[in-house]
Amino acid sequence: MVSVPSPTHGTHSVTRAEQTPTPVKLVIAGGFGVGKTTTVGSISEIRPLTTEASITEVAAGVDDLSHTPGKITTTVAMDFGCVTIDATLKLYLFGTPGQDRFGFMWDDLVQGALGSLVIVDTRRLDDCYAAVDYFEHKDVPFVVAVNAFDGGVEHDLDEVRWALDIAEDVPLIVFDARKTGSVRDALLAVLEVALRRAEAAAAP
Repeated sequence: MVSVPSPTHGTHSVTRAEQTPTPVKLVIAGGFGVGKTTTVGSISEIRPLTTEASITEVAAGVDDLSHTPGKITTTVAMDFGCVTIDATLKLYLFGTPGQDRFGFMWDDLVQGALGSLVIVDTRRLDDCYAAVDYFEHKDVPFVVAVNAFDGGVEHDLDEVRWALDIAEDVPLIVFDARKTGSVRDALLAVLEVALRRAEAAAAP
């Protein structure tokens, strides 16, 4: 315990529960329309900060909307939210823009991140390869999470791993970006991967 001044009673003891949680930065990444904004919004304990812009006719001609016909906005800079895991840990979530033309922002968003959740859509795996490749080259611990659109996925996980050339030591999971519990479990998987990486680096 640590004693600190109190304006009314001199000093009081600060327990572990009263200490400020350790801030941890995680990145939510993936291609256009895979569910990054939904993921952040599903679990954030604050109203998420989003940089959504309307999809114009010009953008619609560039971005593939065939699998997301109801999508009328898109992230043009980042999404931001946070969630307190327990008294010792608070996650700050940064969602990347998905379009290739905003890819230059990724390096800034990833800087200082402990790990990343890379979301993929099995309806268009070709669009998801770039995000997986990016984090492999950045040497950032990450988990690949298949978003279960409409409650299911179009390919089994072995097929997804083969199609995206995901290394065997990279966890590949299925989650639902709309459900808080499912997002929580996916983020905990990222923390577990990052912890294993840190422990391996510290081993003699």
